[in-house]
Amino acid sequence: MKYIALIYSNEATDPVPGSDEFTTLIGEYNAATNKFVEDGVLVAGDPLESITTATTLRSRNGNLAVTDGPFAETKEQLGGYYIFDCDNLDAALKYAAMIPSVKYGSIEVRPIMAIES
Repeated sequence: MKYIALIYSNEATDPVPGSDEFTTLIGEYNAATNKFVEDGVLVAGDPLESITTATTLRSRNGNLAVTDGPFAETKEQLGGYYIFDCDNLDAALKYAAMIPSVKYGSIEVRPIMAIES
């Protein structure tokens, strides 16, 4: 089964690009990603650009609204994801716990719904 691990953190308090802490974090991400590849569970994974680049669409009563920014006002923002192919939730949680941003924010793990075509 496939699981998505959504990576949430607060951009305002994350390690700053170019800092030693950021360099360490990127090294930890590279190590985790290599482990996911080595174990054969990685389907996909990418970081997202800053929330300042987000655009949100809403359609209500036939009217489409386009808004700059993320969909909700929260302290944590979606910063990236991994998709794992694991036998069960426990295995997916084991890999999600290796995602370095768990130290700064949260990782939401959800099964990906299989839709038969």
